[in-house]
Amino acid sequence: MRERPSREESPGEEITHREFDVSGVMKSVMSSAWVANHFGGKNPSAWEIVPPFGGCVIPHLSIDVSRETTQRSESPLPENHPHKEGEPVPVEQIAPAADALPQPPQLERPEHTRLIVIANQKGGVGKTTTAVNLAAALALEHQEVLLIDMDPQGNASTALAIPHESGTPGTYEVLVNGTDIAEVVHPVAELPGLWAVPATVDLAGAEIEMVSQVARENRLRKLLRNYLSTHEQSHRRLDYVILDCPPSLGLLTLNALVAADELLIPLQTEYYALEGLTHLLGSVALVQEHLNPELSLTAILLTMYDGRTKLAPQVADEVRAHFPDQVMTAVIPRSVRISEAPSYGQTVLQYDPPSSGARAYHAAALELAGYPQAVHNPGSTADIDNMVDLTDSSPANDSNFDKSDKVTVS
Repeated sequence: MRERPSREESPGEEITHREFDVSGVMKSVMSSAWVANHFGGKNPSAWEIVPPFGGCVIPHLSIDVSRETTQRSESPLPENHPHKEGEPVPVEQIAPAADALPQPPQLERPEHTRLIVIANQKGGVGKTTTAVNLAAALALEHQEVLLIDMDPQGNASTALAIPHESGTPGTYEVLVNGTDIAEVVHPVAELPGLWAVPATVDLAGAEIEMVSQVARENRLRKLLRNYLSTHEQSHRRLDYVILDCPPSLGLLTLNALVAADELLIPLQTEYYALEGLTHLLGSVALVQEHLNPELSLTAILLTMYDGRTKLAPQVADEVRAHFPDQVMTAVIPRSVRISEAPSYGQTVLQYDPPSSGARAYHAAALELAGYPQAVHNPGSTADIDNMVDLTDSSPANDSNFDKSDKVTVS
């Protein structure tokens, strides 16, 4: 796992917001305009933040080093200011009052545990990325979340920095040996409230080993129901269970579909994804008819949206026309930050919270939890065409790219 490089702000960079922790209880946002009005127009980039964000240090007075004069310039602080040069300023005297700040919506816990399977037999559409980032966003909103990695590749386990070397107890032991989930679950260190069941390469042989077992498609459902009551007794009731499936419709995905109550389909905004959606819905219909009548298609999340192409808006409009109630308002853009985050063992919400990808997944999580008003993107293609990170791909290599189209970095 690589060490994330530090990011330094350039001296002339305009700082829009800076975040402070006031006594570990609340967080307030101080705008550069507010600082300028109250402290003599000093550029906020010259202020030094004192770890662990307990206050600011007043910048030292500048000295004129020219040959004509050796006198100091006038202090940017008012004459009656109670703090001296270089002395820490309590954040309470700088930041605005907490009740004057806009507060994000406080997510209410669902009435019962929501079991959500994220599936699509087409590979490379963003299933694992969607699973880990939605789980992280919900955990950051103080929800109790369990993520079960059902993919032998173990990419979800990698993104959450969970051990998943061959032989590590995980999903394989649960499905094949009937091991209690409580024995293989791991808390995610940097995300309190998030738990994960890892997947190892051993899971690749689970489908063959399960062929001879009775009621093999119901094994995960029974063990998961047992774990829900166990977790509630030792911690509290789980609010969400998210199952990340492999890119296939085999026994692993079938177990997840039978165990869940809701289906979320990540859909890449390309033609092949539309073709795969038809086959997936046919398989889901069979599961509903014979194995799990409670399973319902809750949401379709458009992923890897590139507003610079003509194809992406066409696919988005086509899907919305056929599934007007299921397609989510939030749209996940192409973003290099989303691709970089797993290499540091983090979700994009941890790796780069202000990025377009992090904001999009946070909005999707709020919408999934029942707060569509929190989504800034109203969902029309005209509004999401600009949601793209220009560092992710080159327009020159895209035959669908129209040079006359407006390109904006979100």
